[in-house]
Amino acid sequence: MKKLIALIGFFVLSISCTQEPDGPRVHLELVPVETVVLPTTFTANTVNEIEVTYSKPSSCHGFEGFYYTKDASTRTIAVLNYVIEEQGCLPLLNQLQTQVLKFKPATAGTYLLKFWKGKDANGVNIFEEFSVDVQ
Repeated sequence: MKKLIALIGFFVLSISCTQEPDGPRVHLELVPVETVVLPTTFTANTVNEIEVTYSKPSSCHGFEGFYYTKDASTRTIAVLNYVIEEQGCLPLLNQLQTQVLKFKPATAGTYLLKFWKGKDANGVNIFEEFSVDVQ
């Protein structure tokens, strides 16, 4: 019993002395899509490029990738930024960034692409939707 208490005490002591990691803290944040440029045709089993433009909110934001979910033939897409948590972040106005989303539909058919545009005054998500036919 004493060994068990000593082991638990050692474990608690070792994790309580853990130092904070060096460097700035970072978190992820969704950024609303401004515009979307789609190709005129989509092909199944082929990478189709979609240009997605968003406004970079601050000097501490950077492109991380795309938030992307699948539900049957519906795809929900948003821009994902990392945010460096620093005191010296400067707000940016109209700092547009364009990234390419590589969309590779597995089968032919009609897909619904929903791009996240932010939230309305009531906190409800707003999407710009595109119905695309894949050959």
